[in-house]
Amino acid sequence: MDKNLYEYRKSYEKGELSKADVDSSPFQQFKKWFNEVEASKTVEEINAMTVSTIGLDGFPRGRVVLLKEFGDDGFTFYTNYESEKGQAIAQNNKISISFFWPALQRQILIKGMVSKTSEENSEAYFNVRPRESQLGAAVSSQSSTIENREVLEQNLRDLKAKYENQEIPKPKNWGGYLVKPIEFEFWQGRKSRLHDRIRYTNINGTWNIDRLAP
Repeated sequence: MDKNLYEYRKSYEKGELSKADVDSSPFQQFKKWFNEVEASKTVEEINAMTVSTIGLDGFPRGRVVLLKEFGDDGFTFYTNYESEKGQAIAQNNKISISFFWPALQRQILIKGMVSKTSEENSEAYFNVRPRESQLGAAVSSQSSTIENREVLEQNLRDLKAKYENQEIPKPKNWGGYLVKPIEFEFWQGRKSRLHDRIRYTNINGTWNIDRLAP
């Protein structure tokens, strides 16, 4: 390596997180932080999150997707069910999602179980997507091997012609996933690397709150 990264560091001094001050509900604490980051106007895609699964080859794999809904029932994202992540979820529905908002020096880690949303939910979301996004979902056999980009672009042209002046139907292999959390960790960067880490663990339906060492 021709360059070391030893000096790529900064001091985290933009906030603090106390066990006494967090909400008793991790969902409300998530909403509070999400709204604060959104109000700060410092993050371009606040709903970008890393979804990590255990692949069919036994290796963990993470990729960034967009959160589209959240509430006390969990966190929802949409994708191709036959994609690499979809196949991994079909085999093992234990999943983790994480958010990193460096401008406010915050991170949230969530563990949970994931399942498909209803077909009605997936249809409703697909129908409000931009037309180009609908076409993209219909064209791509996500995660499969293709010969070159021209294959995709030609398929897109063909599909545009096919559905000209028509509604685009939702692909049967495309839809939503709902992550139901069993654990949250809220991380606030602090000076001298003594970061604040507050963990919520669901124990028999009750959220237990702990502070973790940084």
